[in-house]
Amino acid sequence: MIRPARPEDAAGIAAIWNPIIRDTAITFTTAEKTLPALEAMIRERQAAGQGFLVAEMEGVAGFATYGAFRNGPGYARSAEHTVLLAPRARGQGVGRALMDQLLAHAARSGIHAMMAGVSAENPEGAAFHERLGFALIARIPQVGHKFGRYMDLLLYQKILS
Repeated sequence: MIRPARPEDAAGIAAIWNPIIRDTAITFTTAEKTLPALEAMIRERQAAGQGFLVAEMEGVAGFATYGAFRNGPGYARSAEHTVLLAPRARGQGVGRALMDQLLAHAARSGIHAMMAGVSAENPEGAAFHERLGFALIARIPQVGHKFGRYMDLLLYQKILS
């Protein structure tokens, strides 16, 4: 079941996001998410009319959200998303279901361009976005640094309107 996130989902979201932060190059960040920060993010994004969805399968099995791509009024119709799944939810269509609903929400909210920043060390993430109709628009060399090495960022875009 896909539904809007609630602040009480923060622990389930952290249980998915923090191991990815800690153990993988899927994200370049090294700062783990705290429960208060996630609760605030859920409230802030929903108050701003931005989507924050969770997939439930015996608890939170994945989430998808979007926020500003860049600051400033000229970017108000562009957004960047995050979609992450628990290992138990991968390969079952959960990511696609989350993204279908998130993209529909974004389009209804007036978002014209949805962006995705994908680590070049995440070929599964790149292939997922391509299957969803995102186009690779740039490869930005060596902008990420984690695990003692520099990594490339793949920038994907999907026009929604």
